[in-house]
Amino acid sequence: MIDPAALSNRVCKVQRHLGKWARREGLEAYRLYDRDMSEFPLQIDRYRDWLHVQVLEKRRPLADDELDAVRNRLAIDLEIPLPQVVLKQRRRQRGLAQYEKLASRTPSFTVEERGLRFEVNLGRYLDTGLFLDHRETRQMVRERAAGKTFLNLFAYTGSFTVYAAAGDARRTVTVDMSKTYQDWSRRNLVHNRLNDNTRHSFVQADVLRFIERMTEKRARFDLIVLDPPSFSNSKRMQQSFDVQRDHYKLLQSTTAMLAPGGTLIFSNNRQGFKLDPRVEQIVSVNEITEKTIPIDFKRHPVHRCWLLQTG
Repeated sequence: MIDPAALSNRVCKVQRHLGKWARREGLEAYRLYDRDMSEFPLQIDRYRDWLHVQVLEKRRPLADDELDAVRNRLAIDLEIPLPQVVLKQRRRQRGLAQYEKLASRTPSFTVEERGLRFEVNLGRYLDTGLFLDHRETRQMVRERAAGKTFLNLFAYTGSFTVYAAAGDARRTVTVDMSKTYQDWSRRNLVHNRLNDNTRHSFVQADVLRFIERMTEKRARFDLIVLDPPSFSNSKRMQQSFDVQRDHYKLLQSTTAMLAPGGTLIFSNNRQGFKLDPRVEQIVSVNEITEKTIPIDFKRHPVHRCWLLQTG
């Protein structure tokens, strides 16, 4: 039998350490635990006074009574109401499975990140609405956005757009295929009083088709964020997308939309991903993964990230 107290002691110790850091950084959402103990294949994130506990696949999965014991112990030791400790089984997802609705009763709320607020929901979908591992990448966008035209592709809930708007971008365009997440992106701008319809536009579309249209129109942007899924086979797309197989063509067409001196931030979380060396023949390429991994994700980095720049 597992010992929930051992896990809880570990999480509480990290909470004491990271809690001080998070307060200094102005963060209400951060990772507390990531498979640190082999008998507990979990990822545990704190969102204000909520816990998001993801159970990862393992040869011997934790039994329901073991998970209940873990959940109860974490709630007691961290002084969090039990209904606010949200438990999910996380399995490998293909296509749009990560966006499927799970439960409708979990309330949405906002968390603060460096002076900005983002809406999250820990129970309704597999993902919460805010990718915590891209916190530093978002800050990079804010620092580069002033006076720029900004394009957010595969935008999810628009957190990069919020940072660009907060950084005084001249104009932003946010593109995602999901109406649910486009609406969420709009709300995130409202939460931060950045909802200026003359500066910020939203396009619900297949990103690949959108890029084709913009390339034909010779549209240009100063700053682009491209954070595609590892794989997608939505019925609304003309063909499936695999980031390893298709990223060269994608980067070729996306960098064509960069204005002179423009910057593309490209990221993905595909395990074992290898950047096609032909990309360096198109634009200047610099891997910046180390700079974009936050302190609370150093043990198990989630993504890799590159800076692509035109001359």
